[in-house]
Amino acid sequence: MQMLEASRNLRKNSTVAERQLWRYLRNKQFCNVKFKRQFIIKPYIVDFVCLECKLIIEVDGSQHLDNELYDRNRTIYLESLQYKVIRFWNNEVLQNIPAVLEKIYNELKDKNAV
Repeated sequence: MQMLEASRNLRKNSTVAERQLWRYLRNKQFCNVKFKRQFIIKPYIVDFVCLECKLIIEVDGSQHLDNELYDRNRTIYLESLQYKVIRFWNNEVLQNIPAVLEKIYNELKDKNAV
């Protein structure tokens, strides 16, 4: 139950960058692909995931500069479950959403989702 509460709390308190990206990803608006946000893949909570495509999108703020080892180990674990993890910095999402969406599109294309 603790992770479920944490996931709900993260959804309620999304960053500005996460909210902006979610506007494009929600309700199958982007390439008709279903994304979920703040989704539990134990022992982690990922920012966005397309379960069908096994694609995880992480939006990182400056706190991740101090957590490189944690993030690397987290990515290795998620990739061991056959997920592809792509990361964007908050400022990338806020300042260049077209490039972010293009990269996501290309990943979906590589997975034959579009």
